[in-house]
Amino acid sequence: MSTSNSRWRRAVTDPVYFAREFLDLDPHPGQQRWLTHANRSENLLHTGNRWGKSLAQAIKFAHRCLFQIRNPLHDRAGRYVAVNVSITLDQARIIFNEAVRLVRRLPSSDYLIDELIHTPFPMLRLTNGSILWARSSQRRGEYLLGHDFDFVTFDEAAFEPSPEEVVEEVLAMRVVDRAGQIDYTSTPRGKNWFYRKALRLASNPALGYVQRGDSRENPHLPREYLERTMHRLSPQRRAQNIEGRFVDCGNEVLAESDIQRALSLSAGLSAPLPGHRYVHGWDLARKRSWTVGVTLDCTVRPLQVVAFERFQHRSWPAVFTAIRSRYARYQGRVLIDATGLGDVVLAELVDIGAEGFNFGERGGRAKNELIAALEQAFVAGAVAIPQVEMTIPDGEYWSLAGELREFTWEDNTHCDAAFALALAVWLARTGHEIALPPPFRLQRW
Repeated sequence: MSTSNSRWRRAVTDPVYFAREFLDLDPHPGQQRWLTHANRSENLLHTGNRWGKSLAQAIKFAHRCLFQIRNPLHDRAGRYVAVNVSITLDQARIIFNEAVRLVRRLPSSDYLIDELIHTPFPMLRLTNGSILWARSSQRRGEYLLGHDFDFVTFDEAAFEPSPEEVVEEVLAMRVVDRAGQIDYTSTPRGKNWFYRKALRLASNPALGYVQRGDSRENPHLPREYLERTMHRLSPQRRAQNIEGRFVDCGNEVLAESDIQRALSLSAGLSAPLPGHRYVHGWDLARKRSWTVGVTLDCTVRPLQVVAFERFQHRSWPAVFTAIRSRYARYQGRVLIDATGLGDVVLAELVDIGAEGFNFGERGGRAKNELIAALEQAFVAGAVAIPQVEMTIPDGEYWSLAGELREFTWEDNTHCDAAFALALAVWLARTGHEIALPPPFRLQRW
């Protein structure tokens, strides 16, 4: 047997070796355990942020689609079909695009790839007949119906608002004919259905494999970023978002189903349109926090976030310039978090008629009223938000949806974007651009 053939034969049964020898990757120890042991009917990975689960799943997709890994009894099923599922199509594309990138690193990749399409559903077809899809779980798994799969990854599964329908009634039935495998990967979100699924699988090792991943296992994450993140998070959030543990939550402002609806209704960021009315909310940085500006189009329903900016470590003149620039482009009312700054900021921006909002007024009730108005806008389906993500130079990853998920009634000092959005919603609400029922969180005030 030639050396080349022996390498390929070993790679069939050893995904870690495959990653090293053919993808020029060296998975960290946690990823190695997952790639080696997550080969049962159902596998569940709960990790902290930036552990590297997207890369691990992309390796699995490349490995399984290349070698068509499945029970030989079901080879009669014909072509090999795999799918990366997530709560939105944008999220599903993340692992899909990473898998495509890895396939392109393989020897003779030009020959291996038969077809690659990006709309309406991303699809990669290999010359061996394997197909990899990216699909969303929206509408209770409607976009998965009518297909059978050999391998499924459900990414960010803990955030699925309809788990019983999507997992038990759709995904489980999509792999039956092929005795396929389902991987559930996610950062935890309290002790919800994902937690209960982990307990069930852990209690039956013959059917399921469960693994926890701590963000600190990833050697590529800057230590300074981890230390800074752990310092600013509460013990509960640190356990969940860094250590990948299941913790009791239940104090979030926004329901996951309302966040998903707001994402699905978004038309995306856009330039100003003639005849449209706009409002702007700005939350200003204090020390290590961020300055964030959000602009809402009040002419359409639901209200659309059309402009967004998030930055740090700028001088006050630069901050004022950014606010004026946004106003010059869109016009409309401007509401600024003036807590602790007060007349100084408003005097500087008197030329654009900026208004101030003091979170501490009325013994802190003003802040709770602001949060309640944001909550009501999401409950009523009155606001739409785009997918906004960013990575800063030291490796920190941030997303608007992720911050809104972490936005709680008490532990919220780091949620600058949520407050900027709340300020914009407050202007739209007080300007009678939207009608909302009275806040129902009075017991918290």
